[in-house]
Amino acid sequence: MEFGPVPLEAAQGAVLAHSVALKKGRLRKGVVLTAAHLADLRDMGVAEVTVARLGPGDVDENTAAARIAAALVPDADAAGLIVTEPFTGRVNLLAGGPGVVVLEPQALMALNRIDPMLTLATVPQHQQMGPRGMVGTVKIIAYGLPETAVAAAETLLKGHAPIKLARPTLRSARLIVTEIPGGAGEKGVPAIRDRVEALGMELSQIVTVPHEEPALTKALRDGAETADLTLILTGSATSDARDVAPSSVVQAGGRIERFGMPVDPGNLLFLGDLSGRPVIGLPGCVRSPQLNGADWVLSQIACGISVSDADIAGMGIGGLLKEIPTRPQPRAGKKSTS
Repeated sequence: MEFGPVPLEAAQGAVLAHSVALKKGRLRKGVVLTAAHLADLRDMGVAEVTVARLGPGDVDENTAAARIAAALVPDADAAGLIVTEPFTGRVNLLAGGPGVVVLEPQALMALNRIDPMLTLATVPQHQQMGPRGMVGTVKIIAYGLPETAVAAAETLLKGHAPIKLARPTLRSARLIVTEIPGGAGEKGVPAIRDRVEALGMELSQIVTVPHEEPALTKALRDGAETADLTLILTGSATSDARDVAPSSVVQAGGRIERFGMPVDPGNLLFLGDLSGRPVIGLPGCVRSPQLNGADWVLSQIACGISVSDADIAGMGIGGLLKEIPTRPQPRAGKKSTS
């Protein structure tokens, strides 16, 4: 591709690289210059313009972006994505509904190494999305891309589905809240309901019991198969794997996969299983709608993505979600509810 300033008489058919103000309106960059455009520019006293001109082996920016997006997402419905029409060398990949993004990082990094003018930017792995949220964007930086680079991208991506949206597979959740004298009670229920419904699920049952192992164990057993997922919000922070909530899961016949997570806020989460269905012990910070570690676990579980002990351990990289300069010594002198 040729790029640089040229005399006005040599600019017809080239792509305008920099916008130019006219007497009426503006000639925007990216437009293919016509005789009428050149007449307007002469009227402004312009003698030369900076242009790009595609060579015989080049593909224009919109065609290149569209071809690469098609290689990335060969079946938009199967991938749970919406692929927009190309514009200014860009194609956006949007979420087709609520869900969690699943990426093949190695393939996507290899794509970004083909040519510096070929770029793909995405949200992080396992990012929760709402309908039409932007999952990724293909952007061709230059006004054209060599055909060899476009073909290399198509070859690299053939047979892959390196970017998709995992849609919710669970349909219902029940919430068990334990109470202590003077505790928060059901204060966090609206925020939890919003989280569940944002994932296309129904909060089908809310049960309140005393913060005691026998009562919680009975509640867990009685409703073990009434919902796809059980959530537990305790009136007193769960500070050990032998505390009331995790112990009650075990007493009810379940197991604990992981207690605690290296995400702040969200440290006091636990993950388990009862009757073959997931159980999430929620940290107290879920009473607030702000992002915390429980959101990461809940969204993945809801979308059928297994979360192991090792997965939660790995969440610590990038797991410092909230820290502000006005809080000297985080949580100093305060009892944690995370």
